[in-house]
Amino acid sequence: MLAARPHIEPHRAPAFDSVMVKEIYLSLQGESSHAGKLCSFVRLTGCHLRCTYCDSEFAFRGGARMKNAEVLKQVKALASSMVEITGGEPLLQPGVYPLMEALLAEGLTVLLETSGAVDTRLVPPAVHKIVDLKTPSSGESDRNDERVFSSMTERDELKFVIGSREDYEWSRDWVRSEKLAGKPFGFLFSTVFGKLSTQALAEWIIEDRLPVRFQLQQHKYVWEPNARGV
Repeated sequence: MLAARPHIEPHRAPAFDSVMVKEIYLSLQGESSHAGKLCSFVRLTGCHLRCTYCDSEFAFRGGARMKNAEVLKQVKALASSMVEITGGEPLLQPGVYPLMEALLAEGLTVLLETSGAVDTRLVPPAVHKIVDLKTPSSGESDRNDERVFSSMTERDELKFVIGSREDYEWSRDWVRSEKLAGKPFGFLFSTVFGKLSTQALAEWIIEDRLPVRFQLQQHKYVWEPNARGV
């Protein structure tokens, strides 16, 4: 029997000047080609997926509605030139688009962590998109939306979170596929933390000579893996 999809409460009216925020904090970027850099994080509430390896289930609900101007004020107070919008799935909220525009207007480097299950064509072009294409072990790979590829540029990265040999071969085949041939964006390969050996993934990449960036979720090695606000 298929698992029931999560119920998403309908919005009474789009709130373009505000977003539901779970947390805002300052840390070091733990993933992507920006790993290790000082970064502010704005984590938004809500997600329509239920990945088996999700490490941010606490963001599915709760939080507080904030005006975009207040989010911008708090981010500026953290005094980092880089900010990441994450979730949950941040693109479910209409207010995130003007929020990204406002952050860019302040001269900030803006990263967006989003699933491969939401079309990204409305994301401001100057935003660095990190798109998580869901692998088979996530249980959500049938939700991937290939339209994301058409709006990804050389500043963007396609991420594969790998929990098994099957996931790896699926991801490898995507990287080598005609659909991604010649695309300007980079590829990120990382393990499901605690599920697959990082050494195994590294050796598979070397063996197949894949043109990808092997990465660790650095924050889970610096701090306790389930720590919040890091």
